[in-house]
Amino acid sequence: MLVVFNRKLAKNQSRFNYKLWGKIVLSIALLCLFLIGGCSNVRQTAKTGVTKITFWHGINPPENRDIFQTLVTKFNQNNPDIEVEALYIGQPDAQLPKILAATVSNQPPDILWFVAQITGKLDRLGALFPLEDWLDNSTIKSEIDPAMFDSMQLNGHTLSIPFATNNAAVFYRPSLFAEAKIDRTPQNWQELREIAQKLTQDTNNDQRIDRHGIFLSLGKGEWTVFTWLPFIYSAGGELLTGDRPNLVNQGAIAALQLGADLVEDGTAILSPPERGYEIDNFIEGKAAMQITGPWTLAQLKTTDIDYDVFPIPVAQQPAAVIGGENLFVFKTTPTRQQASLRFLEYVLSEEFQTSWALATGYLPVNLKSQQSEAYQQFVAENPVIKVFLEQMNYARSRPIIAEYTRLSENLGRAIEASLLRKQTPEAALKRSQQRLELVFGDRGVAGGEF
Repeated sequence: MLVVFNRKLAKNQSRFNYKLWGKIVLSIALLCLFLIGGCSNVRQTAKTGVTKITFWHGINPPENRDIFQTLVTKFNQNNPDIEVEALYIGQPDAQLPKILAATVSNQPPDILWFVAQITGKLDRLGALFPLEDWLDNSTIKSEIDPAMFDSMQLNGHTLSIPFATNNAAVFYRPSLFAEAKIDRTPQNWQELREIAQKLTQDTNNDQRIDRHGIFLSLGKGEWTVFTWLPFIYSAGGELLTGDRPNLVNQGAIAALQLGADLVEDGTAILSPPERGYEIDNFIEGKAAMQITGPWTLAQLKTTDIDYDVFPIPVAQQPAAVIGGENLFVFKTTPTRQQASLRFLEYVLSEEFQTSWALATGYLPVNLKSQQSEAYQQFVAENPVIKVFLEQMNYARSRPIIAEYTRLSENLGRAIEASLLRKQTPEAALKRSQQRLELVFGDRGVAGGEF
């Protein structure tokens, strides 16, 4: 095997292999499109005058997918000239190769459900249908919660609309707190660590821990980043300095150290890689606390367990991160684009937003829905929702930049390395920062594609 010692050649070789691997992933993903019907240019149904549009999504858990399909069916019945076909194509991290492959092969869906942070990448590919002309002339614009507009816009254009919103907090089992003689929820990181220790127990006296204090998300994907970012922001950390990635800061180091300490204490159970959204351990009582969001309410209501919620514990300041997905319309044909806009208007409507919020626990983005009697009654009956509504007062969006996926991936790598104790938090963040500097070179995050 030839070993190349020249640093410049090694750097160039590394870049070449990275691009080659990217092409291989896209090629494999292209094959996947055949399995989900993405290879067809024909979007007209057999019924004359009916425009069929495809909607790709990764809505989870399955209970929420069923709820969404019911709402789609209602739209189709009330709009006989349009047929929306909703297709589940996997969780967000698995979706990305399919989305990019479909886009570069000119076989995209009509509407995509995905996190807003993909905006810059799709915009660079010239794939998105701008929405500002339609939205500016629609009465629905005045009903959108102003907090959502930052996630919709890039470079002066509106490129997506919010599907629904949320943020993450800490779900806990009050009965398990009572068993451990804990009569309060943690307000800060030190209290979180102490309470997690009290909750971690050998409940059947077999000399093995079978209940951990907290379930933590492990992986390099966006879900893991989403659940850890509030801790980074709470400790005063940031991901960018100006237009440059900057992962090595005291806030980020402190947040990852908290996770490493919980693992070192033996009080945390780690999720399988990229499956931190699953709540089975929480439901079964194997973990007394878990960071997740209001979308889990539909699933929790199918169980008979007790649960409650408290805000993300504070380091320096309260912090939360806006979650939820946005909807993107791809450039296809004028007929399909107009049909897509009609469905978007339905999604933004008070009717859809109220129905979706009542059934799933997501927070509505329509102001009339938020203020409706039905939703206010729902909040009164489900007081855990108040925690998420209150956190929206200081919640922040993740950066909307063209290279967010690179930034997120490298932060995820550092989180994973810290939790697995492969590196110290500072060393892991420095390694990720070095990778980002190789990628960006002298450019900022607004630089060109590579």
